[in-house]
Amino acid sequence: MNIEEYREYCINKKGVTESFPFGKLPDVLVFKVLGKMFTATDISSFKAISVKCNPDDVDILRETYAAVQPPSYMSKKHWNKIIIDHSIPDILIKQWIDDSYDLVVKKLPVRERNKLKES
Repeated sequence: MNIEEYREYCINKKGVTESFPFGKLPDVLVFKVLGKMFTATDISSFKAISVKCNPDDVDILRETYAAVQPPSYMSKKHWNKIIIDHSIPDILIKQWIDDSYDLVVKKLPVRERNKLKES
């Protein structure tokens, strides 16, 4: 997966916007669903992406895959950093992006979730 494929995959999900919200980290591209972040990456290097994870799976994924590590800036209980070193198939990375998106959507108010379904 490259930066263009990553961006295209994320931005095509329902209700998703992209932005550079961190003034002190100007190269960090963040994807949000209805204002809530579900993945991010540094576009200057694209060495890794961060995805939200089920807390029950965070440690299992880190133990199973060397390229899955604790994130630098997000909650280590709810997020994983995926090193883009081609050791993990793109299909699995896309599944983790999907899982992250779904976790965020599940936490949205019912009214917001219904907006997504209607769009």
